[in-house]
Amino acid sequence: MTDRAQRINEQIRISPVRVISADGEQLGIISTEEALGVAREANLDLVEVGPTERPPVCRIMDYGKHKYQQKKRRHRHKAHVHHGRTKEIRIRPKTGQHDIDFKINHAREFLEHKDKVSVSVIFRGRELAHVDEGRRVLNNFIEQLEDISKVEMAPSQQGRRIVCILAPK
Repeated sequence: MTDRAQRINEQIRISPVRVISADGEQLGIISTEEALGVAREANLDLVEVGPTERPPVCRIMDYGKHKYQQKKRRHRHKAHVHHGRTKEIRIRPKTGQHDIDFKINHAREFLEHKDKVSVSVIFRGRELAHVDEGRRVLNNFIEQLEDISKVEMAPSQQGRRIVCILAPK
């Protein structure tokens, strides 16, 4: 329910209403005026929490505190949501094995954090004559990560590079 849809105190026009006290105890079905009186005695607000019920359900509570806690809950939930990003790892056909292993470990970390990894083999100058070597390096890279990832986009040549996208399993 949105904050705008929640009616409080004098905004509640329907009578009678089912009332729940501040400590969660059912006070039963009473007139709206009587419920407002009980809420004012306790220095609290009468808040409509179940407007679709018949009779509507109202709760006696501190509305400001209630709104603050809802906002905190929403913010806490938003803070824990991870948006998967695509991280790029670039290698060349002549990249040494140790460097490739190092980049594989980086890719593994990205995949464990639920990020996608775009692996690019980039050809410079006359390296374009050795496309088969670039494919071999890329296929080796994919094999090393197949326990934790799946191929989302198969290796394809795009100009001077071969690109492949790996997604976490």
